[in-house]
Amino acid sequence: MSALSTITTPAVRGRRSAAAGNGTQPAAVVPSVLETAAVKQPAAATPIASTTAAFRRIAGKVVRVIGMGMLVLAALVFLFLAIGPRVLGYQTSTMLTGSMAPLINPGDVVVTVPTPITDVKVGDIITYHIPVEDQRVETHRITGISTTADGGVAVQTKGDANNGIDPWIATLQGKTVDKHVATIPGVGNAIRALRQPIVMNILMYGAPTILVIGMLASIWTKDPAKTTLEETAGGRDEAIG
Repeated sequence: MSALSTITTPAVRGRRSAAAGNGTQPAAVVPSVLETAAVKQPAAATPIASTTAAFRRIAGKVVRVIGMGMLVLAALVFLFLAIGPRVLGYQTSTMLTGSMAPLINPGDVVVTVPTPITDVKVGDIITYHIPVEDQRVETHRITGISTTADGGVAVQTKGDANNGIDPWIATLQGKTVDKHVATIPGVGNAIRALRQPIVMNILMYGAPTILVIGMLASIWTKDPAKTTLEETAGGRDEAIG
């Protein structure tokens, strides 16, 4: 037993010394499977957090859609009410009474174009200032045309839904009169509301504000965990490439 121990011990020492002399590092400690799984496994998101994140994303999208819709509506209203009459020459007015029903009903938009007075005829619908009372604007059908003593043109008019002709004869002033060319049903009240200064200001300034809020909301509601995972995946791809 003593001889065997004497031979074995130096051999072991010699091997250790040789390993140390060669600079070989001792083997690293390998963690157990359970410890590795515990380190690599991310924490699962709670249902409440997932629901909140989804709600924020949906809310951000809704805000952006509303803002974009308001911008489009403001642009269309501006083009129709401000640019269109200047470029295309038409005029718009809202029918307030039912005197021209069923062709033109209350709340409908009447679209007219300037027409030479000499070109109007019986049966045309014109928009003009009546010569009595408050000289309000009226849209009625011509039932008769006559010439005044000074060579002007006078017209007799009637509403389609009225029982009798209008109790006046109107002398058309100037060289043109607004002649009806189209009717846009049911949007007159909306246009009258949109023409109000406060509504125009809301459309012109509120829509961009809502759009900016929607863009900021999309940034604020971005999932940080998802962003971190995407950046990590991108870094690994770059490292591999």
